[in-house]
Amino acid sequence: MYFELPDKKYFSISEVSKLFSVNNSLIRFWEKEFDQLNPKVKPSGIRKFTIDDIENISTIYSLLKEEGLTIQGAKKRLKSKNKINSNNLSIIKKLEKIKFELKNLKSNI
Repeated sequence: MYFELPDKKYFSISEVSKLFSVNNSLIRFWEKEFDQLNPKVKPSGIRKFTIDDIENISTIYSLLKEEGLTIQGAKKRLKSKNKINSNNLSIIKKLEKIKFELKNLKSNI
């Protein structure tokens, strides 16, 4: 899943949930379940997600929603993720970006 992100350092939970078309509560649930998600939480409870957090959410979303893994299966996959899987994920993200840009070019023609 590729999407254009605005050029800023932090994103609110509502912005992140809109990117993935999920509820805020699901993002909070994933935050509790997956150690890879560590948004900055202000004393008032407001969460601020970085681009790294969004990339981790993208990976989790892909494992759970697209591949259909359970929470436990996704946790195992993330723990056993080696360099090869990381490289594959990087290549997939680059290809998705190219696909997104090509679709934009096609729609502008």
